[in-house]
Amino acid sequence: MTWLDWARQLQALAQTGLAYDAKPYHAERYERVRRIAAEMMAAGAGGSASAFEASFAAEAGHATPKLDVRAAAFREGEVLLVHERVSGLWTLPGGWADVGDSAAESALREAQEETGYTMRALKLVALHDRERRSDVPTQWYIHKATFLCELLDGEAGRPDDEILDVGFFAVDRLPPLDPARTPPQLVELCFAHALDRTLPTDFD
Repeated sequence: MTWLDWARQLQALAQTGLAYDAKPYHAERYERVRRIAAEMMAAGAGGSASAFEASFAAEAGHATPKLDVRAAAFREGEVLLVHERVSGLWTLPGGWADVGDSAAESALREAQEETGYTMRALKLVALHDRERRSDVPTQWYIHKATFLCELLDGEAGRPDDEILDVGFFAVDRLPPLDPARTPPQLVELCFAHALDRTLPTDFD
């Protein structure tokens, strides 16, 4: 979507400009560019321009892609998925990487919070540019790191409030997946790596 790419680039230019060139008259121009980006987002995706602008304003420093981390764990040939409350669809457990944690540590922590299972990371399955793997628009430019993991305990604990259910699924019996967070092709790639751990990391 061209408008989405334009809006993201304008937001990134404004954020980076405010980080490195804080002269008052320059700041006013960058803030105006940020406002235009928010208006483009609202016009293209729906919603409030002021809400988009507030979200953009919360980002500081040099603009870089966000990192979404996912954990792919298997039991008896079935993959562990979570039923997310926000979308009503299923995904690999995971979320945003946090400052202070490695990508793998973030994936394991998010997975434990969402499923109750403790795990260890075995290998990096894929490092993908989300824009090349999903047609679902989002305001941020995102890279996605997916790890093959091993379950360390046998029973799921209580998932957090964002998760409706947790389950294991065979490759031919997958529930409705959230294409923005877990495209079917990514799950199929995880199954392939679970069967053959010598496969190389897939990347863009």
